Amino acid sequence: MKKTNALLVVFVFLLLSSCGDCEKKINKVDEIGAIETLLEEYVIANENQDFDLIEKIWAPDSDIILYGTDSDERLMGWTNIRNAVREQFQQIDETYISASDQFIKLNCTGTTAWFAETLDYNFVYKDEAKSFKGLRFTGVVEKIDGQWKLVQAHLSLPANVDIGK
Repeated sequence: MKKTNALLVVFVFLLLSSCGDCEKKINKVDEIGAIETLLEEYVIANENQDFDLIEKIWAPDSDIILYGTDSDERLMGWTNIRNAVREQFQQIDETYISASDQFIKLNCTGTTAWFAETLDYNFVYKDEAKSFKGLRFTGVVEKIDGQWKLVQAHLSLPANVDIGK
């Protein structure tokens, strides 16, 4: 019986201590605004091929991940993402991106958030205008040393599947 009571006390303590951070007051409007700014900076950095800004947006860690639109494009760690961004910037130019349908959800502690938005991505590749309409951009951001950083992202193109009319 004592063992059961001790386990119950430990469980209650863990439950209360894990919920304590959620009681902390955070300004959700400011935090979501900061994340919106980060996502806008991501668009601007890609449009202007501003590698320094890209570097400020992503967490410089080895366990971050970016899934791109190619089936084999699974980039793990800042080094791989950095190399892919540099290669992309060398291959395309005249980029214009418009974002819409943005959704951001902040966790109760104000330290992690996830997002989804739709991008129309226009660029020139080998002197030919290209466009991805309705590109889906989702991901996770984390507040690191007081700054929001991308830690996971996924870009996907909607399939044009004609299913039973």
